[in-house]
Amino acid sequence: MNEEQIKALNWPGNQLLPAIVQHAISGKVLMQGYMNPQALEHTLQSSQVTFFSRSKQRLWTKGESSGNTLKLVSIDSDCDADSILVLALPQGPTCHVGTETCWHDSSANSPQLAFLYDLEQVIKAREGSDPASSYTASLFAKGVKRIAQKVGEEGVESALAAMAGDKEELANEAADLIFHLLVLLRSQQLELNDVVKVLQQRHQ
Repeated sequence: MNEEQIKALNWPGNQLLPAIVQHAISGKVLMQGYMNPQALEHTLQSSQVTFFSRSKQRLWTKGESSGNTLKLVSIDSDCDADSILVLALPQGPTCHVGTETCWHDSSANSPQLAFLYDLEQVIKAREGSDPASSYTASLFAKGVKRIAQKVGEEGVESALAAMAGDKEELANEAADLIFHLLVLLRSQQLELNDVVKVLQQRHQ
């Protein structure tokens, strides 16, 4: 949000605009709060999402007590300049009840592509697990050479399924390919988001 956009905001009489917080990577809607001009300024200066608490009647930085802060990525306003969209990276659960979002029915707030982010978190969590307890952990235990080999195998099998015109098999093999690619990225301390950034740069 630039200075011109800030000046164009249509602050109502109570000086509070609704602020929707969205996960900057998964796209999940995390929470809604309210910002006044001071909360917006503090958010931009500190890079920690800050609201005006109507119950406390003061500025409130998300996570100031729990430690579950929201790291600012970007802020924008809608076409009428009367609501704010905040893209952020949560540092822990966002909702005060300990859930990822304030919309507790995850099926109602789970874009399909967001599942890839969730899958990355599962892969990350299993990286140091007992190899006997999970296939993912066993891949990490075997090392990058084996993981890379699996990516190659699944890539070939995906190509063969496409050549055979077997759409169901292609979907299955492509799923295997994406999973093993995520494991390979994790083994090199990379994320799918790093790949997306490269694609975005190429597209510009």
